[in-house]
Amino acid sequence: MKLIPLLILFEISLIMASDTDWRRKILVTNKETPEEGLKILREKCDLIFPESVPATRDEILKLIPGVDGILWVGHYALNGEVLDLGMPTLKSISTMSAGMDYVDIAEFKRRNFPLGYTPSVLSDAVADEAIGLMIAAGRRFHEGRLKIENSEWAGGPQWMLGQDIKAKTIGIIGLGQIGQTIAKRLKGFDVRRILYSGRKPKPEGDKLGAKFVPQTELLKGSDYVFLSVPLNNSTRHMINATTLREMKRTAVLINVARGEIVDQEALVAALKDGTIFAAGLDVMTPEPLPADSELLKLPNSVIVSHLGSATRRTRDDMAVLAALNVLAGIDGSPMFAPYPY
Repeated sequence: MKLIPLLILFEISLIMASDTDWRRKILVTNKETPEEGLKILREKCDLIFPESVPATRDEILKLIPGVDGILWVGHYALNGEVLDLGMPTLKSISTMSAGMDYVDIAEFKRRNFPLGYTPSVLSDAVADEAIGLMIAAGRRFHEGRLKIENSEWAGGPQWMLGQDIKAKTIGIIGLGQIGQTIAKRLKGFDVRRILYSGRKPKPEGDKLGAKFVPQTELLKGSDYVFLSVPLNNSTRHMINATTLREMKRTAVLINVARGEIVDQEALVAALKDGTIFAAGLDVMTPEPLPADSELLKLPNSVIVSHLGSATRRTRDDMAVLAALNVLAGIDGSPMFAPYPY
């Protein structure tokens, strides 16, 4: 999604609009939302924010009556209760996220309510982090740091050997925008082949030289397995004790999707007993992860605190796209990134 053309269109709309247009009232659910998005809204709208950072959902709900639109920042439950509180003035909502597992999509679809989100603009940042997790977990970066801290630096030709990437088979479960971007990044590593699984083959897979296979075949044949599917009833605990046993003992699992896609207890057991070699996780269950979590005690798990989209440019772009979605929805125009019901 190229945001510069979107901003040009927005500026043109401002020039064409009458100075007498009424100012909309927009609720932004986090006052730390990037200014790049807020300044777009301020041109035509009055903004209200919860006092707390982060706000509680109850704080947010109290501010909804009377608003025209909502820029929903944070993974609070977004459902019919929100829509009911917003009636009759509420006309548009956009999340500032690509994942929508916290949204009651069926209720939005039933009411045919304008709902935007921010896919694509975060794909590069998330894919970059996925590659970082692949290298860190495969080459035992965390374990190596622990060896230093515990004065266990031994050295030698067989010490702390990790997994290669060159000439290896890569499996990507979910070849959406993020999965495709991961595949593009992998081209520079001279991997042997890329497999992917999902609901059906995709033309984008052919363009990337990736082969569509059943998930079981992917798990059995891959040296690195990337998870980049949305969380829903069919993907929850997709990776569990059974599917982990299908993987190679030298395999590395990377999850940049949602924590609940993995049965975390089963993963901890698999990492402890060597069912798989290592894991690199940007997401886990619950979030925030407790400091006493078993995951943090394992030398072969690389844990990052859900930072996939956490770059300045990416968060700015997400805020801009969400703001444009909200304004378009209020005006009855097609959103720039409508959620596909």
